[in-house]
Amino acid sequence: MTSSGRLEYRSAAGRWVLLATVLGSSLAFIDATVVNIALSEIGREFGADSAGLQWTVNGYALSLASLVLLGGSLSDRFGRRRVFLGGVAWFATASLLCGLAPTIELLIAARILQGIGGALLTPGALAILESSFTPDDRAKAIGAWSGLGGIGGALGPFLGGWLVQSGSWRLIFLINVPIAAIVLWVAARHVPESRNPSAARSLDVAGLLTGAAGLGGLTYGFTAWPEHGPGHPIVLVSLAVGVAGMVTFVLVERRSPHPMLPLRIFRSRAFSGANLVTFLVYAANGGVFLLVVVNLQVVAGFPPLASGVALLPVTVLMLVLSARAGALGQRIGPRIPMTAGPLVCAAALAWLSRIGADAAYLTDVLPPVILFGLGLCLLVAPLTATALGALDDSYAGIASGVNNAVARAASLLAVAVLPLAAGLGAGSLTDPAVLAPVYRHAMLVCAALMASGGVLAWFLIPDRLTAHTPVKTFCDPCSPPVHPADSGDGGRSDAR
Repeated sequence: MTSSGRLEYRSAAGRWVLLATVLGSSLAFIDATVVNIALSEIGREFGADSAGLQWTVNGYALSLASLVLLGGSLSDRFGRRRVFLGGVAWFATASLLCGLAPTIELLIAARILQGIGGALLTPGALAILESSFTPDDRAKAIGAWSGLGGIGGALGPFLGGWLVQSGSWRLIFLINVPIAAIVLWVAARHVPESRNPSAARSLDVAGLLTGAAGLGGLTYGFTAWPEHGPGHPIVLVSLAVGVAGMVTFVLVERRSPHPMLPLRIFRSRAFSGANLVTFLVYAANGGVFLLVVVNLQVVAGFPPLASGVALLPVTVLMLVLSARAGALGQRIGPRIPMTAGPLVCAAALAWLSRIGADAAYLTDVLPPVILFGLGLCLLVAPLTATALGALDDSYAGIASGVNNAVARAASLLAVAVLPLAAGLGAGSLTDPAVLAPVYRHAMLVCAALMASGGVLAWFLIPDRLTAHTPVKTFCDPCSPPVHPADSGDGGRSDAR
């Protein structure tokens, strides 16, 4: 630990903090997808229909997307470690309820509770990294978090499949309990507390309700879209509620004396630019990770396991190179890697769009997958570091919450809208003749999204992020926190 109270990346204390945040984040990341493996077993045991199984998946995504912004705001106000610990404990309790659920209805309710825990712990993990490490080591720490977190995403389907096959679907939830216990022990002993000392202690109830209604309505509407179609009353009403909720949320936050989302933070061009790039990039990623796997099975004829691991090189590259990419962005500035990364990804997706019926993995799939992974390595760590570093440290929690909300909303919208926009109707996922042209078109759309993100990064992301105004954010029981001067710019570090 340095004299300023910040941690160095290579220190033992820094490694403990990284362990706690990686394990905690992995709980939420894995449970977003691993339940898919168990759906058939769950359906057989409970006699559940397709709607019940759909909401076993979507109940988690709905509560997580709706409340992740609140999680970032709470961590700034009440302490990042405290909210992170609360989120992990909540997630573990909900996981236990999932594993013991006697009916499909109670399982769905427990999954919704899981999403609330994920919304508390996910932005808290990134905010802890931003506020705990020295400015010179933050990008490396975030890069390592990105890469190591990818291991969980890669191992999750293998572990889930093994647990379901050798034991019971309930084990994929029950295993979260001992992992959460480890996270709680490590975080309680080794993670320093930090908060925004100028944040109001009162809760923005109006902002909470309108924000949750807005994100929840949009999430529900686009989730229901593939099943019911765009003209169905459920879809139309849900989307209308979502739009009205978001508009009302902005109006409420503009007038609130203690807003959950201080709108002045968007005066930072770097922060706004980073989140625009995040939206475009993660919308493309949402389409890629859905459609490539489906296309490999249906059109190219790959077996399920082979298609499932086809994108594994992306995770391996992220693990090996993310910390180095973060350090590179710290050294040369974020603009170049955030521009080059999406453009490399765009080229890879144009290449991936050519995968057809006679594709061979080593010659037709692996090379563009490697190129795609290299592009993401260039992009992800500098993008995350910029989204958090563009604002003063006191806003680390809300910056993380906003960036997480943007990324998750983009992926969700892409998964719901992209197949429909590309002409993929209900029931055609198993028809190679229909899927092949739709897949090519969708990959080119994703490539265009990536390229647009790279162009935006060039114009909106600065060469360097200006150093933050020094502010004491670590909790010191011997002295009161120093409040940062409120210049009205939301603590922005870039005003260009």
